[in-house]
Amino acid sequence: MIAERDIMGGLAKGLQVIETFTADSPRQSISEVANASGLDRATSRRCLLTLAHLGYANWDGKFFTLTPQVLRLGTACLATMPLPRVVQPLLDHLSEQIGESSSVSILDGDEIVYVARAARTKVMSIALMPGSRLPAHCSSMGRVMLAALPENEAKARLEAMTLTALTPKTLTRVDAILAELASIRSQGFAMIDQEVEPGLCSIAVPVQNSHGHTIAALNVGYASTSAAPETAKTKFLPALLNIQTELSPLLT
Repeated sequence: MIAERDIMGGLAKGLQVIETFTADSPRQSISEVANASGLDRATSRRCLLTLAHLGYANWDGKFFTLTPQVLRLGTACLATMPLPRVVQPLLDHLSEQIGESSSVSILDGDEIVYVARAARTKVMSIALMPGSRLPAHCSSMGRVMLAALPENEAKARLEAMTLTALTPKTLTRVDAILAELASIRSQGFAMIDQEVEPGLCSIAVPVQNSHGHTIAALNVGYASTSAAPETAKTKFLPALLNIQTELSPLLT
């Protein structure tokens, strides 16, 4: 347990400010950051000006935007994680073999975070890369990792989430998602049909370490027009399971 006196309040507030910048809010005023972070206006202003002074943000006199320098923080984290280094060559080979994009992600709260990716034909409207995030409740990799949790913990997480419908096909009822998780536990993989974005389907399997614990998820994304669900399962699942088997003894 870390004592309160050992916590740097200024650093914590600065990180809160950085986290308010999202794809939906890339350009914000001081007031907007204060509202989003829950900090007062004066504190938000000092944090933003500090970020601008250090090169982590740009300021045009009214609005702030983050600069690419912020990516150094995420890159440093990824560089220290063994998982991306281990899986990237396997992803590259898989994507070349099947002609579709493949990814590995980890679970972070309500979202998945991409830690490695091999991109082929672009299916999504947004560019996914290491550090990108998607909601866990409607993504194949998110569901695989939620299914790996004890049932009561998965239920509690879902009940605490904002289950946003990204498309007309997105499941947003807790009981419906729990039923999907039960199927995933039974069959060992998850399939998503246009729940994240129209036209996008994916299939995912858990990535387990040498102790059998699920630490990440591996998926293949493909266009809904390129393969029916049963065809996709036959076409992609064996390759995913092969990589799953290869990875397990390499991860502790």
